[in-house]
Amino acid sequence: MTAAAEGVFRRSDRPLGATILVLPDASLMSLAATLDPLRAANRVSGAECYRWRVVSVDGRPVATSCGLPVQVDGPFRPQEACDLLIVVAAFNVARHVAPAVLAAVRQGARRAALVGGVEAGSWVLARAGLLDQRQATTHWEDLEDFAARFPQVRAIPDRWVIDGAVFTTGGAAPTLDFMLALIRARQGFAPALNVASLYVYEEMRLPSDAQPLVSLGRAGRMESRVAQAIGIMETNLDSPLPIASIAAQVKCSSRTLEGLFRDIVQTSPAAYYQSLRLQAARRLITDTDLGMAEIAVRTGFASIASLSRAFRRRFGHPPTAARRGSKA
Repeated sequence: MTAAAEGVFRRSDRPLGATILVLPDASLMSLAATLDPLRAANRVSGAECYRWRVVSVDGRPVATSCGLPVQVDGPFRPQEACDLLIVVAAFNVARHVAPAVLAAVRQGARRAALVGGVEAGSWVLARAGLLDQRQATTHWEDLEDFAARFPQVRAIPDRWVIDGAVFTTGGAAPTLDFMLALIRARQGFAPALNVASLYVYEEMRLPSDAQPLVSLGRAGRMESRVAQAIGIMETNLDSPLPIASIAAQVKCSSRTLEGLFRDIVQTSPAAYYQSLRLQAARRLITDTDLGMAEIAVRTGFASIASLSRAFRRRFGHPPTAARRGSKA
């Protein structure tokens, strides 16, 4: 990666700004896999970690491949700088990328720290000359044609690829993998795992995994005891168990479990457990009308005061402010 691209993937509390250019006939699922993890990461963190503009070439709504139109925030303004420029495309790319569009993408790429092509967005970047002599991928159905059409690009069947200041992904699920990797790099393993959990998504695959070989596994693929411990925590939010008890259930010592969590999740088991409980509390506060006393009971806090103290430390504001904000 270039220094600027490495900055995008560096741990940071600075909001990351993304411009998402959607072309006609784009896949609605690929767009959702690009955009919604950013929204979810903001919700999980309780802060504006990511900002975005969804744009079209002319500022008008874009008809996706299923026929559903997508409202956009305005036209693509390639002269405006951003951290992340992402082109989302799927079908009939040749019809939608006139020379002026390719010129605009090239100009926008010069003003972005990292530029990416989602699904057939790879074809757009290749047509714009942004993938010359770089490794890249696209949807597995089109990979052979992509390699033949762009011999100057080193096409590989990976789920997603970063080469220099350019990334490409193979479709909706690999795009979600990429976005989770971005969230993990900027915010840590636990927030990325929390975002994945919102979609009941159990992969978090490596970029080099070949596209057609799909299997599930989430954290269990990395360390089964960590996955088991997290599962125990998730099913015991209202009555938190001692970490020693959880360690015994996964057949290791408390010290071993502590080390595994710090290596893999980048925090202690106790801190991660409390984070799960606070995320559950936040969902109940913003999405229901339950009283604070009931929410405290459901998430394992001894009192409203203890919930409020922990909530303020985690999110920077009290539960009452979160509820007011959700009703605004």
